[in-house]
Amino acid sequence: MRGTVVLALALSTLSYDALAISRYNTLTMSCTEVWATLRRDGAAILSYGKRGGPPLYDRYVSHGGYCNGTDSPKAAFVPTSDSKACQVLKCYQTSPIR
Repeated sequence: MRGTVVLALALSTLSYDALAISRYNTLTMSCTEVWATLRRDGAAILSYGKRGGPPLYDRYVSHGGYCNGTDSPKAAFVPTSDSKACQVLKCYQTSPIR
């Protein structure tokens, strides 16, 4: 019984680490830094917002391998310290063909 509890604790720690994702504020980064971050991390939560408004955020990826099986990467744009529209990739759900 004790071995089962230890194994369960070890597996829960591994699962937590695998689900961890870094968060970054794009308004404090250049577009080049955002792309370097996505290449390094693979996927990240990028947040930004307008002065006085609520923060906006979403998950962005370096390539389609970081999308879920039915999602595909498409161009999206985030503001950065040096650009109003830095092009990045975001996973979008693909529509099934009927």
